[in-house]
Amino acid sequence: MTWLAATTSFDPDRLTAPVIGIAALLGDHDSGLHRHQRGQLLFTQQGCTRITLDNQLCLLPPTRAAWIPCGVPHRAVMHKTVDYRSVYVSPALAAQLPKQVRVIEVSALLRAVLEPMAMAPFETDWQTGRYAHLLGLCLDEIQAATEQPMLLPLPQDKRLAPLLVDLEMLPPTLQDLEKKIGASAKTIGRIFLRETGLGYQQWRQQWRLMRVIELLASGRSLGYCAFALGFASDSALIAFFKGMTGTTPRGYFKSR
Repeated sequence: MTWLAATTSFDPDRLTAPVIGIAALLGDHDSGLHRHQRGQLLFTQQGCTRITLDNQLCLLPPTRAAWIPCGVPHRAVMHKTVDYRSVYVSPALAAQLPKQVRVIEVSALLRAVLEPMAMAPFETDWQTGRYAHLLGLCLDEIQAATEQPMLLPLPQDKRLAPLLVDLEMLPPTLQDLEKKIGASAKTIGRIFLRETGLGYQQWRQQWRLMRVIELLASGRSLGYCAFALGFASDSALIAFFKGMTGTTPRGYFKSR
């Protein structure tokens, strides 16, 4: 295990063990675009991480985990303070896990398993004994975990490039987007369905859900979120959040 500082250079692919664990407490950190030969399970104990993929935006809320398969280019940006654990597994082990990026719920068992795995020395024997058992439990729990709706597919059509310039800004209404890019609502709808699988309104609502979670996780108030994301009131934001997740913002964070 290595405790990483923001300035530490670390490449898990240079190590030979089938499992490599690290831990870090970072603030305002940007990993830059990179990829690993290994698969990576990234777990945030505190704070929120935004992961940019080739054609997706991924949000990793506190106490959830992101599974990133081998070779997937990604960039992790951490605002404020993020306390995280990362477990890298060999391609042979990663072959047992999902082929796509996923954000998953972390069960009590998976959370208990991840800590000793992240803290294990790099020379640990993962073939026998306690650590072999921990590894087996970890793989089983990842496979069985409930997926979280924290992925936002990004359209690639050049006409929509202005929409993606600043993904921290509230996307415009459909009517305003029509005026901004000079395309009809029907054309915009066709583009979004073809390239994201969502209608524009669905896409915008998914963005709002992910953004409110990101803002709340970084310490912003509910009132600030409601104003910044275009809700008429705190109550309207709470109703929206409950409709999307089945729970209130307070319940979402408190339950974890």
